[in-house]
Amino acid sequence: MKSYTDLKVLITGGSSGIGKATAIELIKKGAKVSITGRDFNKLDNVATEINAIPVHLDVSNYDLIASKTSEAISLMGGLDVLINNAGIGEFSKLEDVNVAQFEKVFSTNVFGLTILTQQVVKHFKKQQQGTIINIGSTAASSGFPTGSVYCASKFALRGLTECWRHELRRENIRVILVNPSEVTTAFNSDNRKEREEVANKLSSYEIAHAIIS
Repeated sequence: MKSYTDLKVLITGGSSGIGKATAIELIKKGAKVSITGRDFNKLDNVATEINAIPVHLDVSNYDLIASKTSEAISLMGGLDVLINNAGIGEFSKLEDVNVAQFEKVFSTNVFGLTILTQQVVKHFKKQQQGTIINIGSTAASSGFPTGSVYCASKFALRGLTECWRHELRRENIRVILVNPSEVTTAFNSDNRKEREEVANKLSSYEIAHAIIS
């Protein structure tokens, strides 16, 4: 593993919550970090604030993923770590679940994530090293009422992680899954404002510490 000062890291969903906290902590240690986000203005403002490199990308926009991945690698002069953090949720009782909800959530949490990882892995294979960190959830191993859509996407990510770990180990590419429980972020908030921290819930910086460690 390279020292932090030599690391080049791409974090999806890096303009708030866990992604932003992880970017801040990595940059403090000297890493070069590129963050993606859907809200262009917010992304640019956060990138300026924390000294990250912004790459405007909604991972559910599959057609842009290849070019935006190349852009991030070019802007950083390489890539060592991909942190698949971008994620969304839909929550409904079984009788109210519909296909559109599955399509919306899986487009970001599973399909776009996979396409982005494919592009990054091409680069990792050429350099014969790399690390992929998938940000899952306790919903990747345990269900809950109204969680059909979200849990299905995180169970899928857990399966993808297991497959990629076995497949890519021979290429010297490490694949890791981090499963936070409920964190006080802007996740599933209509106004995308960060929630205030609560004493009995994890903070974004606590999860960032686990990711970086």
